[in-house]
Amino acid sequence: MCELLGMSANVPTDICFSFSGLRARGGRTGPHKDGWGMAMYRDGDVWAVHDPRPSADSDMAEIISHTSLKCDIVISHIRQANVGAVSLLNTHPFSRLLWGKTWTYAHNGQLDDAFSLPINHYHPLGNTDSERAFCWIVEQLSQRFGEVEPSLEALSNALSELALQLKQRGVFNMMLSDGIRLYCFCTTKLHWITRRAPFKKASLSDEDVVIDFKEVTTDKDVVTVIATQPLTQDEVWQQMQEGELCVFEGGEVVSQILPTEQVEEQQARVN
Repeated sequence: MCELLGMSANVPTDICFSFSGLRARGGRTGPHKDGWGMAMYRDGDVWAVHDPRPSADSDMAEIISHTSLKCDIVISHIRQANVGAVSLLNTHPFSRLLWGKTWTYAHNGQLDDAFSLPINHYHPLGNTDSERAFCWIVEQLSQRFGEVEPSLEALSNALSELALQLKQRGVFNMMLSDGIRLYCFCTTKLHWITRRAPFKKASLSDEDVVIDFKEVTTDKDVVTVIATQPLTQDEVWQQMQEGELCVFEGGEVVSQILPTEQVEEQQARVN
């Protein structure tokens, strides 16, 4: 399986510390050696890097892990290929335009019969089940809401419904962003931590790196990091539930749909 890393912050923040921990798992402390990628949003604009080489050996990853590129939202992915060749086109995250925004997506897991998902307008460039699922999601949202972007509540509910459908096909851990919000859906493993004042020190689990967040933040900063597995060994991370959708904006949780809530809503519709 692959691993995911996301960030949502209320001020432009770099991802160096967290990415250093994730990067080590891409071929050194973990088996995810089939490429890596990162999408970074700043004021709604996105810059992406893709590399089919192992992140642990990538000179591009080395630069990213030591360069303070201040971002509002980040989605990063290290790949352990199961469907689709190891190639640039198959390297996450993937992007598509919808409602005048660049939506970026990364997936951890494997889906059965993903290529039967119906698509007409949005087509994959590569040949992964992940990108096929992304194209299906974007097309479903476009068909459901047309040219007008829905409210946060309506969009969250729609994404939860679509993600639960994909969950029926296998493992579907997802991160999706429009540059304003970061949508995360969990099937098996996703953890998150929100750092705010008073800030403390933290140590990576996969690298001999320690940071004192008091030295690189202000009292007003709020930064949430989401990862497949906790990246630090001396902090308490929250684990998402199976079937949970969590939406972050400015480092804060702005929407959360738990699996029990989704079941109750579906039952109410039937009754």
